[in-house]
Amino acid sequence: MKNKAFAVLAAIGCLLFASTAFADQPMPWQKGLQPAATSIMEEVRWFEQYTLWFIVPITLFVLLLLILVVVKFREGANPVPSKTSHNTAIEVVWTLGPVIVLLFLAVPSFQLLTKQLAPTEEPEMTIKATGYQWYWGYEYQTGDNPLSFDSLLMADADRAAAGKEDKSVYPRLLTVDNELVVPVGKHVRLLVTAADVIHAFAMPSFGIKIDAVPGRLNETWFKADREGLFYGQCSELCGKDHAFMPIAIRVVSQEKFDTWLAAAATNVGDANKALMASVDGAAKSVAVAENAAQ
Repeated sequence: MKNKAFAVLAAIGCLLFASTAFADQPMPWQKGLQPAATSIMEEVRWFEQYTLWFIVPITLFVLLLLILVVVKFREGANPVPSKTSHNTAIEVVWTLGPVIVLLFLAVPSFQLLTKQLAPTEEPEMTIKATGYQWYWGYEYQTGDNPLSFDSLLMADADRAAAGKEDKSVYPRLLTVDNELVVPVGKHVRLLVTAADVIHAFAMPSFGIKIDAVPGRLNETWFKADREGLFYGQCSELCGKDHAFMPIAIRVVSQEKFDTWLAAAATNVGDANKALMASVDGAAKSVAVAENAAQ
């Protein structure tokens, strides 16, 4: 009995402290936004809730007016229709009302947009993301020898060799062969462009969505507040394989990132496998503890 209790406590502890083993991704029947992993996404989630305080009352008010019009001004109850063609009070209200509402929406939205595109602190790392038909290429601007690699959709036949068979962590159509790896708590400047047609780099948990335009560099930024594996997709209709162009970002500790970066300079695939082994080991500890509890 004591062993089971200790196993349960161990499983709970692993779940609390091993967040990197689980992925932020779309969930079945999900209606809200994904959990925030950056301060920008926290503000996006706040702005969504803020706008609902305007959308819901306005929708109910318009519905009430429609019901009132249908009931009060139907032919049976109003055989002689009004010939009113002008009402100053109504025109003032329906002009000033939307202007005031839009003003309350515009101020926080402009502030959020400015923060997304104009960071107030210096970047600690710069990464260039290039969209291709149909995959992403990443380049870490790290001095004289920049690290670059491509990130393609993971085929089901390659999952076993890559160690990515667990579809709860590595979901179908979102898993890639090489994730973009960044350290937690670091200000990352992201330069986005494309090599052929217009793509769009979107990461819901980070609050990022910016076009990748051929011949042009668009800039955005993020600072991940927690470790984990985060998924996004190209959000621009870029051709027949648009739906098979996922984005995966793995956020790890600074120590693990430094180890990965040094190993990736010679072999990105081996560096990713070593990083996965260190990160996914916590998930295996949870599974062992749960089995022991049973």
